[in-house]
Amino acid sequence: MSSHDARPPRAPQTSPARSATVPATIAAVLDGALAARPGAPAVEAASGTWSYAELDDRARRAAGALWSLGVRPGDRVAACLPNDLDIIAAFHGAQRIGAIWAGIGEALAAAEQEDLYGICEPSVVLAGPRCRLTSKDCVDPDRWADLLGRGETAPAVDLDAAAPAGIAFTSGTSGRPKAVVHSQRNLLLPGAALVATRGFGPELRKGDSFPLTVLNLMVLSTLLTAQAGGCAVIMDRRDVEGVAEWISTRRVTAWNGAPAQVHDLAARPHLDLSSLQEVWSGASDTPDELRRAFAEAHGIVPRATYGLTEAPTVVSIDPVGEEWRPRSSGRVMPQYDVAAYDDEGRRLPPGTLGELRLDGAAGGPWAGAWTPLLGYWEDGRVRPAEPGPVPTGDVGTVDADGWLTVLDRKKLVIIRGGANIYPLEVERVIATHPDVVRVAVCPVPDERLGQRVAALVESAGPPLDLDELTELCRRELASYKVPEIWTQVDALPVNAMGKVPRAGLSDLVDPRPRPGTV
Repeated sequence: MSSHDARPPRAPQTSPARSATVPATIAAVLDGALAARPGAPAVEAASGTWSYAELDDRARRAAGALWSLGVRPGDRVAACLPNDLDIIAAFHGAQRIGAIWAGIGEALAAAEQEDLYGICEPSVVLAGPRCRLTSKDCVDPDRWADLLGRGETAPAVDLDAAAPAGIAFTSGTSGRPKAVVHSQRNLLLPGAALVATRGFGPELRKGDSFPLTVLNLMVLSTLLTAQAGGCAVIMDRRDVEGVAEWISTRRVTAWNGAPAQVHDLAARPHLDLSSLQEVWSGASDTPDELRRAFAEAHGIVPRATYGLTEAPTVVSIDPVGEEWRPRSSGRVMPQYDVAAYDDEGRRLPPGTLGELRLDGAAGGPWAGAWTPLLGYWEDGRVRPAEPGPVPTGDVGTVDADGWLTVLDRKKLVIIRGGANIYPLEVERVIATHPDVVRVAVCPVPDERLGQRVAALVESAGPPLDLDELTELCRRELASYKVPEIWTQVDALPVNAMGKVPRAGLSDLVDPRPRPGTV
């Protein structure tokens, strides 16, 4: 009998009709656990474990350190830090003084980090070892540790839960990041809804291996686990062996990962994942075959999810247990109303195909709990979002029972292992090579990653040096955005406007990856 057969009993699912109870502010999110179990573990990471009392103290110190650096309510605080305790404390500290948090990914190229820095214009950047920014606003780890060690306390700040609290970077079809702005209330709401509907309690040990510089991951880690009185387990590895080690040694009960990670774990039935009671698969489509393969290997059916930065995070998820529907991404969370709309903006009947749009629930105990994103950070201020339901850019259906299915992506996005890649962003880099006349980037299917990045290039002269093009991309882009499949063509098709039509591009691709790609 394999180790996963002795799975611990799971908590019963709580009815979605349970009333919404959301902490007043992020500063108050620890209060319940501090009153009931101050010595219980709140967060566990590579450098150690903090109890709720210790997390509260570290958040106080971080707030004081930021205040001493001149950060005031409404100022932006950016962090380019690894998954560890420091980024958790800094986030909570920033929220206690009314600052606006922004994460800058460590895996991004220097130019990409600079772009995000330029958008949010932070007063302070907490810079880790992989931060490539050179701004005078950067605070290195030694200076930050010294400031924390002083133990200063910031003055009391009158916090507004509806004010801007976090910036989440996403991308439009142009490929340039957009900066979605959320309030503290909306950052707290997903945790409240997930705790209520999934029956989470103090036994919860939720593991996250995605980078915490992604705002959605802050929402799904301590902002969720604190409302359950459980522990956030912050992983510093994303490879299959590392994830499995974290799950088994730290006794993780709920873990969320990308389908590529779920795929790798499914292929290794010998790994000990016996502590898991829930596995969430998100960031891209979860194939039905993958759910079956993982269940066969580890005795638990992954829960498919669908999320949006604009929500933020989880919009739909499979119910607790083993129920799921082919090709679906779960049932819509009770704080939301999601439906398909036609091109004229008219709501379509349940089960009808159209663009999915997001709104707040109009009835039931969760009515009015969700308020739309505040807007987008542009030129030093918030540009309000357009009124009405939020367009997702995804085409799909929602049936009468709330099951959501995404059938196609309206945006020109490639989703590789859960990471979004926009073709135009990659094309702009390749087009800087003097021998490239025209370029088109498109996805090709991949069993493990979902999609890989392919580039079609046209040259007016001799054959292109594809190794040289690869190195060009590696200098300017994050590694996961670099094309893995290159095809040189005599001429790319163009329409009457001189643009390359996207339809049919994948038929021109040589499907063989270049040596050395992953």
